Amino acid sequence: MKGNKASILTIAEKCKNILASNWEGRLSTIIADAKDSKGDIYSSKVKYMVKRGKPYFWVPENDMHNVNTILDERGSFSVASPYPGPLANFFISMKKLPARVALTGDVVPLRDDKVQIAIETLREMILSEQKAMSEFSYSVSGILSSCGPSCALRNENLRELVDRCEQYVVYKFNLSSCMFVDGNGGTHEVNLEEIEARKADILSPFSANLIDGINQSEVRRRALLLFCFVYKNANVKDAYMLSIDRKGFDVLGKVVPSPTMKDDGFGEYQWKEFRFTFKEEARCVEAFCTQLVQMEEEALKNVSSYSGLGSSSSS
Repeated sequence: MKGNKASILTIAEKCKNILASNWEGRLSTIIADAKDSKGDIYSSKVKYMVKRGKPYFWVPENDMHNVNTILDERGSFSVASPYPGPLANFFISMKKLPARVALTGDVVPLRDDKVQIAIETLREMILSEQKAMSEFSYSVSGILSSCGPSCALRNENLRELVDRCEQYVVYKFNLSSCMFVDGNGGTHEVNLEEIEARKADILSPFSANLIDGINQSEVRRRALLLFCFVYKNANVKDAYMLSIDRKGFDVLGKVVPSPTMKDDGFGEYQWKEFRFTFKEEARCVEAFCTQLVQMEEEALKNVSSYSGLGSSSSS
């Protein structure tokens, strides 16, 4: 287990991973009003892809954004870190928001020839993710199969944009600013050159399904409890996988209070975020799952040695 700065993603890398792991965000534009524009904002969810650091939006043809951007191209776009299944219920119950990326810039419609290029790029992206899935090992497929019915694969959510492209208007988002908003609401401005230079983790497109597969499995949720106990010396009653990346993962643990722990207003337990880092970077989904299983086995051995179950003594 590492603990130095090299084991933690930069803010720019976190932004790229969030953008690559999701397929839908909230686009906001200024409402077009020929009489007396008051700068009122219209927002709706739109699907997107990222190419060379820039988001491309697929806006339904009857959406107000198509009118708004004729008079004013300025817009903002917000994308949240994936929070599928049980994780969504947790955020709702705690009245919290996941980490997210907030972008501002100009929403520019693509010419017909550029639209076709964008569609082909998206088609290649979908086929690439499908090919990667077909080559997953049994252990990876086992985690993904535990996903809840509401957690569809990213490429399945994007396929409609290719199959029904005539029902959408495609835009490019020329960025003017990028802000990372952490889980506590803290904001961190990010240099746009860093956003363009950084590459998202290869496992990012599958992160939502991996997170949900882990959180939907009782066995893997129990392993998260062991991680907190063995690696962080923390006694937790419940835990969720919060986020994953090539360097490790973050877990939300419901910590059993100690006599010195202050009451945070949520009852006798306190939710705390724990960071776990891999011995080696996980450059693909297979490597992530392999190291996760190795950590589970290591944690079990440690617990067995604590209890004496793993020791063999002669009488």
